[in-house]
Amino acid sequence: MKMIRLRIDGKLVVAPEGTTILNAALKAGIYIPHLCYMEMKEVGYKNDCASCRICVVQVKGMSRLVPSCTTPIKEKMEVITNSPEVMHKRRVVLELMLSDHPKDCLICGKNGECELQKLAISFGIREMRFEGKEGRYDKQYSIAITRDTTKCIMCRRCETMCENIQGCGILTGVDRGFNVIVNTAFNRNLLETDCTFCGQCVAVCPVGALYETDNTFRLVEDLMNPNKKVIVQVAPAVRVAIGELFGVEPGIDMTPKLVTALRKLGFDAVFDTNFAADVTIIEEATELKERVLSKLKGEKGVKLPLFTSCCPAWIRFVELNYPELRDNLSSTKSPQQIFGAISKEFWTREKEIERKDLICVSIMPCTAKKYEASREEFAIDGIPDVDYSITTRELGRLFKQYNIDLLEMQDEEFDSPLGESTGAADIFGRTGGVLEAAIRTLYEWLSDGKLEDLDYVNLRGFQEVRVAEIEVTGIKLRVAVVHGLGAARKLIEDIKSGKEYFDAIEVMACKGGCVGGSGQPYHHGNFEIVKKRAEGLQDIDYRKELRESNENESVMKLYDRYIGEANNEVAHRLLHTHYFDRKNHK
Repeated sequence: MKMIRLRIDGKLVVAPEGTTILNAALKAGIYIPHLCYMEMKEVGYKNDCASCRICVVQVKGMSRLVPSCTTPIKEKMEVITNSPEVMHKRRVVLELMLSDHPKDCLICGKNGECELQKLAISFGIREMRFEGKEGRYDKQYSIAITRDTTKCIMCRRCETMCENIQGCGILTGVDRGFNVIVNTAFNRNLLETDCTFCGQCVAVCPVGALYETDNTFRLVEDLMNPNKKVIVQVAPAVRVAIGELFGVEPGIDMTPKLVTALRKLGFDAVFDTNFAADVTIIEEATELKERVLSKLKGEKGVKLPLFTSCCPAWIRFVELNYPELRDNLSSTKSPQQIFGAISKEFWTREKEIERKDLICVSIMPCTAKKYEASREEFAIDGIPDVDYSITTRELGRLFKQYNIDLLEMQDEEFDSPLGESTGAADIFGRTGGVLEAAIRTLYEWLSDGKLEDLDYVNLRGFQEVRVAEIEVTGIKLRVAVVHGLGAARKLIEDIKSGKEYFDAIEVMACKGGCVGGSGQPYHHGNFEIVKKRAEGLQDIDYRKELRESNENESVMKLYDRYIGEANNEVAHRLLHTHYFDRKNHK
């Protein structure tokens, strides 16, 4: 690769040919403010529309300022990032942007996390020199995502993510001139579109135009209600990310302190979603085993590949775009919903609590989990299995409101028995983890032998699609892992055209899996943070004495006492679900 030598603010910088001035400067430790630009090379995301012009710089020999995010470096180029002309231009651009932006920062969903707000602080803007007409749009609420289009700054990050990475095309630039904005077609509410609520638009939005619908006040009210028992379940991806909100490096397991903090917040019991993840594997591996054996017997109509069903954004994506594949989806509920069903069916019985008096809250790395909890099929007599979900970010804010310093908490363990789990459950939070966990158990069931090496490294990594072939006592399985809905769409089309065949496929909507979920602390395009979270989960798996879901004694006792055999009538009533054709929902 040819290397280019240039000077930025007098400093000699060497970077590969094709690098932009912005990236060359940032790599050299020279900060250039930017707003619309965001890049995650590992997942193919790049938003470089150069719409904000905050990143303009001066290049010797050029008559005008240029956007550093789209201007490639050249040999012997001399760049000035801090000349009076550059600084004046940036300030004027920022002031003009603020002149058409709401001033309700105190109640904004991104207050404290807003990149526009941080720029205004860094530039020391204390008054508005420009006044004029301000665009106004009604705020739109959905169960998972709130849209405040008035705050859109046309950076187009959300549009790029939704169209190019997720392949959904829900958000796009509409109108012209002063009225141009990123919006849905005909200004529809997200629930009226083909939105999957994956929330990756929320994850990249620099301002308060998109943010998760907040459930924290609802939680506070429930915790104060003496007539309710409030329990909480914690997803695996949360424990390796929430520490970031308190200055901890990504990937550090905060489980013991998180449990204590949740008790201090006022929950009556603190449980682990991982318990339900182990149950998910028992049911899902049973499904896969039965379908594979049916195929080997030559039975007709066997639905393969079997797709995983843990990701609600992926489920809604299938219902909206490929309803003909509904029978290929595992009917097993997600761990969030399995936990809710078990807690309200069995835990209430053990504790002599009426179903209506139990509030089950989930802490999730994802906005789609809010939508999933609200689905009508996950309720009995109008009482949901999971009452509502809050994100990692929401929980972090709540801790800070209550002066709960996560780092100062003593180490405690989850309550029993719904807090016990194996390492297989922990890796649910990273791409490839669900399928790897299922194969650990499936292998033993098909071979009737103990598996010596539990690490299916071919299923790990961050390539868009990973393929592996596994042989068990003469039975050959071809499996795949895919993350990102756009990549899933491509793979489905290849399967439908006959180019590919698989027995099982894991799909997660978010790049990196749940560790890269839209409810996690913002990584601002630094995918290394997502990787570290995934490594953190893998480390937890390595440390566990038990690493196969079928080794979870508490889960096995649950089956012995209440359920019986996996995939039986009782299991299907409580732990399985069905899906809908939503293709013509509009």
